[in-house]
Amino acid sequence: MKEIAVTNRRLCPGDFLAQIAKIAARDPWAILLREKDLDILEYTLLASQIKKICGDVPLIAHTYQVEGLQFHPPFASIHSIEEAKIAQERGARFVIAGHVFETQSKPGLLPRGLDFLRGVCESVRIPVFAIGGITEQNARQCIEAGALGVCRMSYWMNI
Repeated sequence: MKEIAVTNRRLCPGDFLAQIAKIAARDPWAILLREKDLDILEYTLLASQIKKICGDVPLIAHTYQVEGLQFHPPFASIHSIEEAKIAQERGARFVIAGHVFETQSKPGLLPRGLDFLRGVCESVRIPVFAIGGITEQNARQCIEAGALGVCRMSYWMNI
């Protein structure tokens, strides 16, 4: 199963760069650098530091385009079928659809569920990754709904 490790240094209890090294050692499909609170200079510097740590694990920029990195534009993190179609039309290489299951990072917000994920997967030709409340126990359900893979944030920030 393809899995993207999504970063959020605020969820990381220890040294963030040491956490990135732990993540890279487990060889996820990619690491998505999603540090939305940084300005472009801080983000670019952090991306440079992380790229050196990642080894063969692809690092994908999210918040800003960074030279030498694949870019996943924020508009390709989608919450509806319509947004998925728009992202595809705008040239996204893949979309991240969520949140599928209940998650601590969105307390009180109802999950969109597997029917939503299935609908997104059926509506676009580009790969779909599921995000939100993904666990070892429910990841397979996302693949069965048509997703190419899953994204997890809290898990990877706390391994």
